[in-house]
Amino acid sequence: MYRTHTCGELRIEQAGTPVTLSGWVQTVRKFGSINFVDLRDRYGITQLLFNESLQAQLDAQPLGREFVIAVSGTVAARTSINKNIPTGDIEVIVTQYTILNAAKTPPFTIQDDTDGGDELRMKFRYLDLRRNLVKQNLELRYRVNRATRNFLDSRGFMEIETPFLIKSTPEGARDFVVPSRMNTNEFYALPQSPQTFKQLLMVSGYDRYFQVVKCFRDEDLRADRQPEFTQIDCEMSFVEQEDILNNFEDMLKYIFREIKGLEFPEAFPRMTFDDAMEYYGNDKPDIRFDMKLVNLTNTVKGHGFKVFDEAEVVLAINATGCAEYTRKQLDELTDWVKRPQIGMSGLIYARVGADGSVKSSVDKFFDETQLKTWATLTNAQPGDLILVVAGREEKTRKAASELRLEMGERLGLRDKNVFKPLWVIDFPLFEYAEEEKRWVARHHPFTSPKPEHIALMDDLSRYAEIKANAYDIVLNGTEVGGGSIRIFQRPLQEKMFAALGMSPEEAQHKFGFLLGAFEYGAPPHGGIAFGLDRLCALLGGSDTIRDFIAFPKNNSGRDVMLDAPSAIDEAQLNELKIDLVRAPKA
Repeated sequence: MYRTHTCGELRIEQAGTPVTLSGWVQTVRKFGSINFVDLRDRYGITQLLFNESLQAQLDAQPLGREFVIAVSGTVAARTSINKNIPTGDIEVIVTQYTILNAAKTPPFTIQDDTDGGDELRMKFRYLDLRRNLVKQNLELRYRVNRATRNFLDSRGFMEIETPFLIKSTPEGARDFVVPSRMNTNEFYALPQSPQTFKQLLMVSGYDRYFQVVKCFRDEDLRADRQPEFTQIDCEMSFVEQEDILNNFEDMLKYIFREIKGLEFPEAFPRMTFDDAMEYYGNDKPDIRFDMKLVNLTNTVKGHGFKVFDEAEVVLAINATGCAEYTRKQLDELTDWVKRPQIGMSGLIYARVGADGSVKSSVDKFFDETQLKTWATLTNAQPGDLILVVAGREEKTRKAASELRLEMGERLGLRDKNVFKPLWVIDFPLFEYAEEEKRWVARHHPFTSPKPEHIALMDDLSRYAEIKANAYDIVLNGTEVGGGSIRIFQRPLQEKMFAALGMSPEEAQHKFGFLLGAFEYGAPPHGGIAFGLDRLCALLGGSDTIRDFIAFPKNNSGRDVMLDAPSAIDEAQLNELKIDLVRAPKA
């Protein structure tokens, strides 16, 4: 028997009990002829005491870090209690031990404050996974997964698996493609989501479907993206938008209760897309703090200040309590907005003094009365600092949004232990792709327009006015889920394809299976998908989803542990009848 107990379960009540433990050696501490060893497994750490009776064996078979050992002995009270671990009241007096497997010295220390960099830890991920912090992240992910399944099961949802080898229908991110050996020069695609399959399941009568599913997108990466990621994918029949929002708001409340012990007695706030863009500059507002964007365009134009006069839009935020910022701090903020990622030419500021007076960096163009109007519009009080950016509409709104978030960070207003969920609704159905000179679906081509806007689809000049029956759930400035009410009638779906510039022949080739299914009694339906990785990262207080994925890819989409992707041998290429263009040998 390798173990009678785990390394995390022994307590003082079991003193005198004979036990057998197995695990990894965390540390070895020698005090003369006595040795203390911290033994670790998935469940915790137990201190072992090797007395002088085992010294000869230890001399012949010394222990090292990360050795896998089995020990037998008796539980005893510790003389020096460790209050930082649950097993800190006890130790095991070892009577015999066996080295099950020796270990090389790890390339980094396997503890919370490790000395290993990201790339090194990813290369030796199987060692990184032994660290307590990583283990806690994966445990949180499992608990979120379990809570999700428990909730959806209680609401009558059925988990149904859908295929991974599907047809490529590029309408968004790039597909990963898989060559078919048995069908020469033909390819499968890995699914970006199970979208069409879950709609077909609604046609089939499975009116409450869900799946915790891997999805794949061949796109540029960042902290919250991976080439493969996990969705909580859901669909319901005979529902309207309100049904979806209420059901999945309940699900998130249940997850918060189970994982964080937090209650949300009130309904989540809702905000239209237009209001989100107007007051926050983006469609995923962080509402943990206020500091809304204020449009000063009409107020500041016509006073001889060229930057404002030539700008499409002038936007301000009120940084509460920051009037005492030094010139060095203001220069630093100015440099920040000038960075290529933000792209502004400069930053205007105005201080509201303790006496209510307003002084700005453009006093030459604006008198005291005009500057006080800025303060009134931004609700700036004595001691506040007004920050202003100006330029082209889209660029300036994005810059003001980023400046707001940066100031929120600097002022400590974005507490990771505070959670503020928000529904964003009434998204545009279309957006115009300048490079392609055509309208594209903002969400996906199966999203239904608002019923009152369906008639506008016959008028190309009014596409910008059409709102979608779509919604996102935003948490602390991050989109964690999104969905829509779907089109379920063939004529409207064909009209949508045509609006996207798709000919009837192309629509039939790509989506004939779905159009055909709509002719056999498709019910009204809609759904939502949550990013499991992002949700776990937010609940765990992390900025990157990689911390919550057992074997993630790096920022280049590579698995540095496996060294993947990699070349395949000539025989495989020949079987697939793929002729690669290779660089000539030197």
